[in-house]
Amino acid sequence: MTIRSAIPDDLARLLEIYNDYVLNTPVTFDLEAFSLGARKAWFNDFASDGPYRLLVSESDGKVTGYASSRIFRNKAAYVRSVETSIYLDPEAQGKGIGRELYGRLLKEIEGEAEVHRAYGGVTLPNAASIALHKGCGFKQVGVFGDVGFKFGRYWDVAWFERTL
Repeated sequence: MTIRSAIPDDLARLLEIYNDYVLNTPVTFDLEAFSLGARKAWFNDFASDGPYRLLVSESDGKVTGYASSRIFRNKAAYVRSVETSIYLDPEAQGKGIGRELYGRLLKEIEGEAEVHRAYGGVTLPNAASIALHKGCGFKQVGVFGDVGFKFGRYWDVAWFERTL
């Protein structure tokens, strides 16, 4: 397995992975699949250095997942905090790829002087994501109850933080 910065040629595969979560899971609260054009703006928010990164895992020439760090909230005082996310192809889950990929992302942004904390939200229930976050040094700091409505029901989101 290789972990590297995402390149524009990865975008279609990243979209495929993410849209599967959008359409089939409560993991993300997006409700409709994205088009390639709509996802380009998201992709362009990332850089190969600095606090806002997009890394991919690749096996046998195929992207198996991605991890990202983005602005936590769109207010000036949050500039030293990032929100992290990880999405894996279902066939890549349970193989240790997530821990290696997420760990690499955290290691890369940890060296950024302007970043103080990382935050991750986990739609509940999701034992695998909770274990991943805790295994990568996050601690749970709270739960937003019934915060998202998808698939005809409300979902809670647990929030995790990690000092960088």
